[in-house]
Amino acid sequence: MAGKFFDEWRVGETIAHEIRRTVTETDNLLFSTMTHNPQPLHLDAQAASESEFGQILVNGTFTFALMVGLSVGDTTLGTLVANLGYDKLVHPKPTFLGDTLRAETEVVDKRDSKSRPGSGIVTFRHRLLNQRDEVVCECLRMALIKGSQA
Repeated sequence: MAGKFFDEWRVGETIAHEIRRTVTETDNLLFSTMTHNPQPLHLDAQAASESEFGQILVNGTFTFALMVGLSVGDTTLGTLVANLGYDKLVHPKPTFLGDTLRAETEVVDKRDSKSRPGSGIVTFRHRLLNQRDEVVCECLRMALIKGSQA
């Protein structure tokens, strides 16, 4: 188990997640069709080439899900009770096919749970960066985490 218990987290702590992922056309195509998203910018090379971006854009919800997924092994694997919500989700730069992405996480808040003694809520700021070190996705994730005695 790689995740940390609530009492092990410290506000200000940061993690550079080691796993990186190069986004493929198949990733984008499968995710877009699996979620019934027919947006031509994600699926139609001709339409995308005529857009201001000049190429296919990777589905933003895939980008978001990948960011969270890359963080799980170092944050909540085996210690999560539940994700309580996501806030301030932004995509400051687009993601394109072939981009290699990496994630970083910072603990920005933590507080004891009122309903689950020993457990607590940790707020993570996740950032996803491309190979040019541009932030392509960012959000806050509030997670209910088990205490080490829970």
